[in-house]
Amino acid sequence: MSILLYAESSEGKLKKTAFELASYAKGIALETGKKVTALTFNVSDATALSKYGVDKVLNLQSEKLNSFNARAYADALSQAAKQEGANIVLVSTSTNAKYLAPLLAVKLNAGFVSNVVALPLSQPPFSVKHAVFTNKAFGVSEIKTDIKLIGVSKNAYGLKENPATLSVETFNPTLEETDFNQKLIEISQSTNKVTIADAEIVVSGGRGLKGPENWGMIEELASVLGAATACSKPVSDIGWRPHSEHVGQTGKPVAANLYIAIGISGAIQHLAGVNASKVKVVINNDPEAPFFKAADYGIVGDAFEVVPKLIEKLKEFKSANG
Repeated sequence: MSILLYAESSEGKLKKTAFELASYAKGIALETGKKVTALTFNVSDATALSKYGVDKVLNLQSEKLNSFNARAYADALSQAAKQEGANIVLVSTSTNAKYLAPLLAVKLNAGFVSNVVALPLSQPPFSVKHAVFTNKAFGVSEIKTDIKLIGVSKNAYGLKENPATLSVETFNPTLEETDFNQKLIEISQSTNKVTIADAEIVVSGGRGLKGPENWGMIEELASVLGAATACSKPVSDIGWRPHSEHVGQTGKPVAANLYIAIGISGAIQHLAGVNASKVKVVINNDPEAPFFKAADYGIVGDAFEVVPKLIEKLKEFKSANG
């Protein structure tokens, strides 16, 4: 028996989530003695996975799979799981993985638990801790099926180096024509230096910034922190920022280590989509803004005064500490 993980990638390069899943898989392997296998799609170099405990990479190269296709990816993963005798399969909680996981669970007849935040609490019985109620609480679920499918929350487990000796094999699954009934119409890419999906820090702005011409301070703060920039739904709806930056329950979910909300009141849909972030900081001139109730730290003040001072102090700190 082994552990199989879906190593997500973009334009031939592995994403941070792939390394986090590898770290999580290795954590289970150390407790069970299992081997860790990763399936990659059109990745040019997967050797970095060995740094986080992956023993084997199944390397799938196919022009037909240059873009994500939930059905085809689920078909390939199910065949990889059967070939490797994997009874634990891992995916992330990215947008793509959320489409993929239900299809994969059906193909493997596997019990599926998403938003898992820690290594299995016991095995057997196989039980996992996961976030529930839009990350407001935790639950413990037991998976009784022979194959267990786990969706690991981003930034929940972290990156843990545990080098392994890696072997790489070519993988050529038999895919059905019906796997390709879906058609990709468009890919909208963010121009952020750091993507929201992979970011450990996210700086987000709302209508309190009064207009797109004031977004420079959001981008400057993000640059100083090495963060991704984001925005609330109303901001993207009125065209101040691209929809690729819209975060929240109806946009991209955020599970960053640090989420800074500037000029965002905190509608329930926005809070639900960012509540998985470990530390939330709010800057708003309205002391009654709902976001303050969900925040770990809050600053009541004018963003146009607070943020430039924050940027200045951060630059001073970075300069003093190299």
